[in-house]
Amino acid sequence: MIVDKAIYARGVRHTIEGDISDAFDAARAETARTGDGPGGCFVWIGLHEPTEAEFELVKDELGLHPLAAEDAVSAHQRPKLERYDDTLFIVLKTLVYKDATSDIEVGEIMLFLGDGFVVTVRHGEGNPLGPVRKRLEGDTALMEHGPASVLYAVCDEVVDHYGVVTREVEIDIIELERAVFRPGRADVTEDIYSLKREVLEFRTAQDPLVPVLQEIVRGRVPECQSTREYFRDVLDHLLRVDGQVDAHNELLNSVLTAHLALMGKQQNEDMRKISAWAAVIAVPTMVAGLYGMNFDYMPELHWLYGYPAVMLVMVTICVVVYIRLRKSGWL
Repeated sequence: MIVDKAIYARGVRHTIEGDISDAFDAARAETARTGDGPGGCFVWIGLHEPTEAEFELVKDELGLHPLAAEDAVSAHQRPKLERYDDTLFIVLKTLVYKDATSDIEVGEIMLFLGDGFVVTVRHGEGNPLGPVRKRLEGDTALMEHGPASVLYAVCDEVVDHYGVVTREVEIDIIELERAVFRPGRADVTEDIYSLKREVLEFRTAQDPLVPVLQEIVRGRVPECQSTREYFRDVLDHLLRVDGQVDAHNELLNSVLTAHLALMGKQQNEDMRKISAWAAVIAVPTMVAGLYGMNFDYMPELHWLYGYPAVMLVMVTICVVVYIRLRKSGWL
C-alpha cells in the first residue's frame, strides 16, 4: 500500500492528493513552473509491501524495468546497486532485534531513483521511513540535493540501526560467556549455535552493502555526486559495524570452544571420581569374594573373631585408599 507521497520543491514539502499518476503530473507541473531541474523538484512515493497490481501503477507511470519491478514486489534480494536505463535500483537489508527471543528479523528496503522521482518499497517491520521523512523535511539544504538525499537518509537510518543490533548481540554474547564460566553451568551449546546463526545472518545482510557504498563514495554513481561526503560518513559507520560483526563471530567461536573444553574437563573429572570410587569398592569386594568361597580349610575360618577382624581390615584399607585418592585430587 502507499504509505506517503509528496512533492519536494527546493527542499519544501508539498502534499498531494489523488492517485500516483496525479502525483507525477503535479511534480512535472511544479518543475515546469519553477524551472528547477530534477534535484530541485522531485516526487517521493513510499510503499509498504505492495501487491503486484499496486506496483504495476508505479511501474507503468515511471517506465521501470520489469525485472526491477519483479524484485520490488517479491523481495528476498541481496543488498545491491543496479542500473536500468536511467533508473537506479538499490536494495538494503533492514534488521530488527527481538528481545523476547534474541532473534534478528530481516526485512528489505528497495529504492528507485530517477529523473525527478524516488520510490521506496519496504518489506518487513524494520526501519519505518516516517522518521526519515521528517528528518529530511527538517533539513531543507539536504533535500535540495534531490533523490540522492533520500537515498543517503535511508542508508544512514539502516546503518545506524545496524549499530543498535550490534550492541544487543554483544550483550547476548556477554551473557553466554557468564553462563559458560558460571559454577554448576548448564549445557548452552544450542544457545551458542543459535546466536552464531543470527550473527551470520547479520553478516549476510550488511556485508554486501559495503561495496555498494564504496561505489557511491568513489564517484561511480553520477546521481550521488553532490552527496558523496554524506555517504562517506555512512560507509565509515558501516565498516565499523562490519568489524564488530566479524569480532562477534570470532568471539562466539571462542566461547563455543571454551564451553566444549570445560564440558570435556567436567566429564574427565566425573570419570576420575567414578574410577576412584571403583578402586575403593574393589578392596572389600575382593576380600568378600575370597571369604565367600566354599572351602573348609581357610585361615581364621572358624575363629570366633574372624568376621569382625575381616570387616575391620576391609574398612581400614578402604579408608586408606580414600585418603590417598583425596590427596591426589581424584576425589
